[in-house]
Amino acid sequence: MNAPLTAAQVHTVAAPEDRYATHTVTNQAAPATGFNAFDGDAVLTAAIARDAPWAADRCGALGALAGDERIQELARLANRHLPELQTHDRYGNRIDWVAFHPAWHELMALAWRHEVHSLAWNAPGPQPHVARAVLAYLWNQVEHGTGCPTGMAYAAHAGFAAEPALALWAEKVRGTQYEFSRREVAEKTAVVVGYAMTEKQGGSDLRETQTTAAFSHSADYHGATAHWYVLTGHKWFCSVPQSDGFFTLAKVAGGVTCFFLPRTLPDGRHNRFFIQRLKDKAGNKSNASSEVEYSGTLAIRVGAEGAGIREILSHAHLTRLDFAVGSAGLMRQALTLALRHTATRRGFGAALSRQPMMANVLADMAVEVEAATLLALRVAHATDHLRTDARQTAFARVATPIAKFFNCSRAPAIAYEALQCHGGNGFIEENPMARIYREAPLNSVWEGTANMMCMDVRRALRRDAGIRPALMAEFEDVRGAHPAYDRFVQRLAPLLDAMDADEYAARPATEALARAIQGAELLRHSTGDVVDAFMATRLGDGGWGTMLGALPAAFPRARADAIVDRAQVVRR
Repeated sequence: MNAPLTAAQVHTVAAPEDRYATHTVTNQAAPATGFNAFDGDAVLTAAIARDAPWAADRCGALGALAGDERIQELARLANRHLPELQTHDRYGNRIDWVAFHPAWHELMALAWRHEVHSLAWNAPGPQPHVARAVLAYLWNQVEHGTGCPTGMAYAAHAGFAAEPALALWAEKVRGTQYEFSRREVAEKTAVVVGYAMTEKQGGSDLRETQTTAAFSHSADYHGATAHWYVLTGHKWFCSVPQSDGFFTLAKVAGGVTCFFLPRTLPDGRHNRFFIQRLKDKAGNKSNASSEVEYSGTLAIRVGAEGAGIREILSHAHLTRLDFAVGSAGLMRQALTLALRHTATRRGFGAALSRQPMMANVLADMAVEVEAATLLALRVAHATDHLRTDARQTAFARVATPIAKFFNCSRAPAIAYEALQCHGGNGFIEENPMARIYREAPLNSVWEGTANMMCMDVRRALRRDAGIRPALMAEFEDVRGAHPAYDRFVQRLAPLLDAMDADEYAARPATEALARAIQGAELLRHSTGDVVDAFMATRLGDGGWGTMLGALPAAFPRARADAIVDRAQVVRR
């Protein structure tokens, strides 16, 4: 039997200078930590300076979290230790609850404290939706699963405002002290709100809702009369099932109607809300998504009977804006990681970021991310003028589904190229790049798929004669600033006519509109290098490939380097 090693022998075996040591770790990329995702972002800081300078300190405080190593570890832990369904307590009582790792709760508390969910409704200055959009953009560089409840709480306020019986919920959804409990709304300082719309037979077609509702009674509910109904049915997707309450749909005498379902009733009893299972999603792992059953479940009617789809679409403008913003933020995080990795790892005698092909890829990605960011913020700007400015209202009506379609569809391409920049290291779960890669496609299917968004664009243009002139006025404002842009805008009319005549043309027409809005925003707010790269590729007559990294050979390398330098958030 061998004797155990002495301490001296152990030291000798483990010593770095040991002639048997296999390798020394060198040339590993530096982590993307110790930076501020707002202060270091030229696009965001300029946007806040233009529209909401009062929010700069708020944005800077949140931006610091994205570059904080401890916060990044919270994001990793929340996605490593997944939510667990608890249908019953240890005594056999049905509880229908979800348990989370403490990291999830700490992230939620940070999001609520920084008003990611509520700044648009609590804002002390102008352009509150722009300010809140920047916070959401930054939060999507912190952790994506918690971005779902922040976005739903943001949109829910609009729904609460439409129903007097839910005035207390409108107040509590603006609260900033996150609380994970089942206390009744009157006892809480802040609430979390979910949505449960989709059913397995209907998908995006909410007219196929089979859940039914029958009137129960009317009663005082926190100072106003609430009309209570009993719901029976099943929901195929319910987001954040541990929420304090949910907007949902059910049919009353055949008409789809909107309801709000509190998890805890005024007398303290838990509502009959049964979580059947949690979805095992490809990404967005930290966030619990579920299937739920209603069986004798009480809910408050919101709006008129039969007007549920119209009512819920009044929230959809905000949720779709949130997804357009969130996807742009995800793209920015992917770009930041790619820039940091390639700037601090060497290959073939130079930093990867200075290798010719890599410089092309990074510059092309930076152009795409800046265009996506400005597109989302332009919609947020218009949202700040809903119902007070006819042109902005018309623009927002069509630009919201345009931005949701386009940004959410482009995010996977950026995530893919950013992973390519990391090589095999990007496909390892220890690297946040792997999480981003799995997350990137999700926003494109939440709140309506790409086809649904393009159908909505077509519907808006056909139903409202004021929308097309509002779009054209947007483009006319920058006419003459760049010849390639002028030529592109001239080609829009036949595309829009083709979409009007046949839904088959809706996708190319919607993509063209997205690029036209992006081009106009870049002309207004970006540099000559970014503008010329965008015009020569996205709007040019040819020369750009289908993959990122295909800036034309005629575009000077020095200008590509200048674009990359502009996009840097983490400096050497």
